[in-house]
Amino acid sequence: MELSSYVLFLSLSRLLIVQQGAGKKGFGPGEQEWGYVTVRPGAHMFWWLYYVTPESYKLDVNGNASVYDKPLIIWLQGGPGSSSTAIGNFEEIGPIDVEGNLRNVTWVRDCNVLFVDNPVGAGFSYVDDINLFAKNNLEIATDLVECMMGFLTEFPGFKDVDIYIFSQSYGGKMASEFALEWYKAQKAGNIQSNLKGVGLGNSWISPIDSMRSWAPFLFSVGAVDTRGKEAIEILVRDTERATNEGSWKRAMNLYWDTANLVSNLTSSMDFYNILEKVRVDGSSEEPTPLDRLMQTQVSAALHVNVTWGNQSDHVLNHLENDFMRNVTHIVKKLIDDTDLKIFVFSGQLDFIVATLGTVSWVEKLQENDDEWKNSPRKPLIVNNVVEGYQKKSKNFEMYWINRAGHSVPADNPIAAREMLIHMIKGPSLVPVNGD
Repeated sequence: MELSSYVLFLSLSRLLIVQQGAGKKGFGPGEQEWGYVTVRPGAHMFWWLYYVTPESYKLDVNGNASVYDKPLIIWLQGGPGSSSTAIGNFEEIGPIDVEGNLRNVTWVRDCNVLFVDNPVGAGFSYVDDINLFAKNNLEIATDLVECMMGFLTEFPGFKDVDIYIFSQSYGGKMASEFALEWYKAQKAGNIQSNLKGVGLGNSWISPIDSMRSWAPFLFSVGAVDTRGKEAIEILVRDTERATNEGSWKRAMNLYWDTANLVSNLTSSMDFYNILEKVRVDGSSEEPTPLDRLMQTQVSAALHVNVTWGNQSDHVLNHLENDFMRNVTHIVKKLIDDTDLKIFVFSGQLDFIVATLGTVSWVEKLQENDDEWKNSPRKPLIVNNVVEGYQKKSKNFEMYWINRAGHSVPADNPIAAREMLIHMIKGPSLVPVNGD
């Protein structure tokens, strides 16, 4: 369905959102809200909310419906420095794609979805002074909690709604500590909210475990030979030694050295989905269609006077002493010290955060949990097709997703939506094409 088909859709949206929470026309279909929260003096975080589309509403006896009948999903992109309002929205789970076509499988059909440009400096978020960029994961988490306090103050109807954080790549590293800090604030009564869980997708939780998986993974799929495998392993060992010594900047530089070696050995294999075709002539398009969309049409529609992506490169630079740090202990605290649902999911075709490395840190995390060890791994079946596998213990679950790389919702949207349903267990979920 093309963008020109929105008129009837928008009319229906405005007709059915009859309780507090009706939004405004932004960019694309449906009711939306957007704005900034100043999370620290001079540090401004941008968010963009899509209200759940009306076909999934549960009507009351009077025929009324409310967006607050459905959960709120918060989406955090990785990088660090990548934009949730752009990549997560237009390339993964939002209502339309980069070309303006309605997406057959969008999470906005099941939930309210809040995209946050995080950390400050990513996307439309910005700082007034270069010294205000976040320098570690805890600062990022603290900013995010402050952002949600501001958001819930402006939209108090969401205070009692079930809220789930979903994330991808470095976003998972940020989301884990964000969830822990939010949970503690919620328990202390410092924020009125109903945080229920966190999903960590292809997440940079244990950098060394991920890097250790690179050589065997590439060797197993024929992307390198024995000599290439051994060359990668040497650099990975050097990187691990640097992290053990606490030489974080050196470890990050060695990470880039290893990634460059892999790129050379594999003739620039796609790190995010090994089945993607890659041009060998070195051609690239700058800016990309997504860049142009955000910097022109989206900026104009939302009346944002900030140049999208203008500060994104600075985000990673200021996190050079935190990039290679392991946060499995944070995930462990989420499992042991909270009642939140913890989801880890991994696409089998991802290289940069390969499933092998993710399973490695998960197994070490759960090594004393007999329930996890004895729990059966069950197939994730949609339309009589095995879309992946699931394993569960207490409040922790892991999903192996078939036919997907780093961006699971983009590569296998049907499996990603099924996983979403498992997490939120929402009522009256609407089927999508093929269901």
